[in-house]
Order: sequence, then C-alpha cells, then structure tokens
Amino acid sequence: MKLLDPDHPFFAPVWRRWASMLFPLAWAGVELYLGNPGWAALFAAAGLYVGYMLLLPKR
Repeated sequence: MKLLDPDHPFFAPVWRRWASMLFPLAWAGVELYLGNPGWAALFAAAGLYVGYMLLLPKR
C-alpha cells in the first residue's frame, strides 16, 4: 500500500496536485505565525513529501 498514489485519478488535474502541496505548506506558515514550530514542521514535511511524490517526474 502506497501512502500517496500519484497515479490515482483524483490527481489527474495538475491544479489538484499543486493544491495538495500548497495547502499544507500554507498551513505550516499559519502554525509558525501562531508560535507552534512543531506543527509547522509537521505540515511543512507533509507538503514537501506531497510535492516530491506528485510534482517531480518519475525516474
């Protein structure tokens, strides 16, 4: 079982791939602004992982 399947039909539109990455990164900024660096790091890591899985070309 994959944690995130880039071949799933839900991720076919490119805007959904970008939104899936940008939302957790934006939320990380909110958490950092509110003074919660632990949650900010968690959401930033999730956003970077999604970007790596969905936006980088497969090798």
